[in-house]
Amino acid sequence: MFTWTKKGLVFDTARQGVGSWMRHSALTPTPYRIDDEIIRVYAGFRDADGVSRIGYVDVRADDPATVVRVSAEPVLDIGRAGCFDDNGTILGDLVDAPGGLHLFYVGFQRVARAKFLAFTGLAVSRDGGGSFRRVQETPILDRAPGRSTIAAVHSVMHENGRWRLWYAVGDDWENIGEQPFPRYHIRYAEAADLSAIPRADQVCLCPQGSEYRIGRPRVYRFGGRYAMYFTRGNVNGDYFPGIATSDDGIAWERRDETLGISLSADGWDSRALCYPALIRQRDKLLMFYNGNDMGVDGFGVAEADAVPFDGGAHVLG
Repeated sequence: MFTWTKKGLVFDTARQGVGSWMRHSALTPTPYRIDDEIIRVYAGFRDADGVSRIGYVDVRADDPATVVRVSAEPVLDIGRAGCFDDNGTILGDLVDAPGGLHLFYVGFQRVARAKFLAFTGLAVSRDGGGSFRRVQETPILDRAPGRSTIAAVHSVMHENGRWRLWYAVGDDWENIGEQPFPRYHIRYAEAADLSAIPRADQVCLCPQGSEYRIGRPRVYRFGGRYAMYFTRGNVNGDYFPGIATSDDGIAWERRDETLGISLSADGWDSRALCYPALIRQRDKLLMFYNGNDMGVDGFGVAEADAVPFDGGAHVLG
């Protein structure tokens, strides 16, 4: 689909982080355009205990490897003790919609008999993304049959007055080397009101072969078609993106061979590459992504020419 040129590690969290809440990692980096000059990359930054809080790194739009500003404090901190997000928050998606900038996030909670629980919350900004306030302290996408441990929204579109949501769903665990790892796949739902997301949904993609998890769906429109970038993990320890295309955003065909990016020979993204998220910059597409150990070093960027794809390369979502 596109051929990507890597520009390197943009934000080294251990070196460039600010404060004790930003010791390492920059999970699920998600770009959002502030203006013609600045792209803001929201991500989940971990403290010394591994607890993630959402903040941002501003980069130059015309040179996305150059950092301009780093948020001094989280824009969304962990939730109140006992709530679903009291042990970490990571970025799901950002959508401009009536009422403000909507931040969909995944909240983590530690429990006695599972590695973690992860469900979806919503916060809204009315100052252009400088700060966010939770809509409620409970998930907007919570437990339901078939999603007892994970319901993590990572891509949202607001089209024709309806919300379209793509998310990872988990219900059990894969034991690898006597350690539990979450099993999950990608599903879809839509709703007129985010306070009433239906439990009934549709399967989009499931693991194949030696894969046991496929998630972090990022959905875009290229011309008249949809493209989904996701991350897949297998029992051999590989963790790498895939890609699928669709006419309606519901029925998908995997086209992993067209991804156009590979592991580096050495360094921060030599063993894993994950969580890609795209944004258009004039005649280019930018991909922000994580590397080894789910982004322990920070995030990097790659660039591709925005050549037409199925009638155009207009990226939405």
